[in-house]
Amino acid sequence: MAKKMTGAILPGNSTVELKEFDVPTPGHGEVLIKMKSSTICGSDIRCIYNEHLGKGPEGYQPGLVSGHEPSGQIVEAGPGCREFKVNDRVIVYHISGCGVCNDCRRGYMISCTSDEYRRAYGWQRNGGMAEYMLAEEKDLIHLPDELSYSDGAQVACGFGTVYEGLEKIVISGNDAVLITGLGPVGLATAMLAKAMGAQNIIGTEAIDERIEVAKNSGLFDTVLKAGPDNVQKVKDLTGGMGVEKSADCSANNNARLTCIQATRKWGKIVFLGEGGTCDFQPSPDIIHDQKTIYGSWVTSIWKMEELVERIVRWGIRPEELITHRFPLEKAGEAYALMASGKCGKVAVVFDEELK
Repeated sequence: MAKKMTGAILPGNSTVELKEFDVPTPGHGEVLIKMKSSTICGSDIRCIYNEHLGKGPEGYQPGLVSGHEPSGQIVEAGPGCREFKVNDRVIVYHISGCGVCNDCRRGYMISCTSDEYRRAYGWQRNGGMAEYMLAEEKDLIHLPDELSYSDGAQVACGFGTVYEGLEKIVISGNDAVLITGLGPVGLATAMLAKAMGAQNIIGTEAIDERIEVAKNSGLFDTVLKAGPDNVQKVKDLTGGMGVEKSADCSANNNARLTCIQATRKWGKIVFLGEGGTCDFQPSPDIIHDQKTIYGSWVTSIWKMEELVERIVRWGIRPEELITHRFPLEKAGEAYALMASGKCGKVAVVFDEELK
C-alpha cells in the first residue's frame, strides 16, 4: 500500500486545493477505507466551499480533507474491531459522536452534545475526498452487494436526511406530496416518497437546469417553475384541497411559505433545507387549519441502516440522481459545478465508480 495519498481541501474562497497526506494507520476500533465514491452535499457549498461559516467545534477545520458523504471498501482493520473486516463494502455515517450522551445512545450522533468528542468527517476530521479515509468502526454501515458505492455515498447524508423527514410526516399511498427545491435533496425526496407510495408528487424549482433534471427523472407528476402562483397551481392539481404532505428542500422563505399554504387542513410539513428564514401567519397558516410543521436534521445510524435495507427492497437506485462524476484530480470542477446549482448530484469517484 502507498504511504502517501492525495486529498482535497476547501480554503473557503470558492476553490479546491489538492494536497499530499500520509496514508493513515487504523488504531483500536478503526478501519482504513479505500474510497470509491464521495458525493458533494449542499452544506459543503454553503458552509465551507464559498466561506467558512461554522464557528468553534462546529466549524470546518482548515486543512482537513473535505467530504462527508463517503463510501468505500475496508483495506485494513485495526485491533478491537468486532463487526467489520477487510474487504467489507461500507457507508460512513458522517458524524462520529462521543457514544455516551443521550443523543448518541439514541443513534443520533448528528446531535452529539460533546464539544470534545463530536467530530464530523470532512469538517472536524478528514473526510472522503481522498484516496483513503480513516473511520471508526462504530460509524459504519454495511453496503449490500445490490447497491453501488455511489448509492451508498448518497445514503451517508442526503438520502438519510430525507428518509428521517419523510418518516416524521408519514408518507403513504394516501398522499399527494409537494416538494419545494429540486436540487439533490429534493430529487431524493421525490425518489423516496414515490417508493413509499405517494400518488401525486409535485415539485417547484427556480433554476431552469434543475427543472429539466427533475422533469427527466420521471419522479414527478408535475414540475412547476417557482413563483407567486405556486400555491394556487398546487391546489388546482389537487382538486382545490392542497397536498396532504409537503417538504421544503430549498431553505427559501417563499418556498417554505408555499409548502405551508399549499398543504391542506390537518396536513404535515417538514423542513429539510438548512438556513434561511420563514415568514408566516400562525393563525391562518397553521393553527386554524390544524397543520403541523416538523424540523428534521440528518438521521440516526440505525434508521440509516434501515433505509439501506429498504432501498434494496424497493429496487430504487440513488446513483440515478448523479448527473456528473469527476475523478479526484478534477475535484475543483466538481465543487464549482455543484456551487452553480446547474446539475443534479455531483460525485467524486474512484476505480469502478469512474464511469
